Amino acid sequence: MTPSVPTISHDLSDDASRNITVNSDAIAFQPVKGTLQSGAASWYARKFEGRRTASGERYDGRSLTAAHRTLPLGTYVRVTSLATGKSVVVRINDRGPFVKGRIIDLSYAAANALGLTRVPSMRVQIERVERAVGFAIGFDESES
Repeated sequence: MTPSVPTISHDLSDDASRNITVNSDAIAFQPVKGTLQSGAASWYARKFEGRRTASGERYDGRSLTAAHRTLPLGTYVRVTSLATGKSVVVRINDRGPFVKGRIIDLSYAAANALGLTRVPSMRVQIERVERAVGFAIGFDESES
């Protein structure tokens, strides 16, 4: 019998920020060497809900997504608040931001995880991440 994979909650205030839950499967991410950027982050206003993004999908404020000017669409990045130390992994699905000095626009869910929804912008660090190979949670089949 194969053990079930536990889901990881969206409590991004601790080490769970290294993982997100997608379709009840935990996905681990590891940094991609040399892909670091710091600057200001902002978040999408509600008026963008349902509008098409650069990737062609509709913006959903409940998804962990973001806009970046140059990173390839579909890229995952870990966004870390320099003020709080909280972080969240998001998928780039749009272009922007178009405000000078800002490096990333976050969905409402991602901004909320960082505490950004209470302020207009926040200093963050972003690093490109990729899915970790051979990642398992909660069990070790070799001990069965």
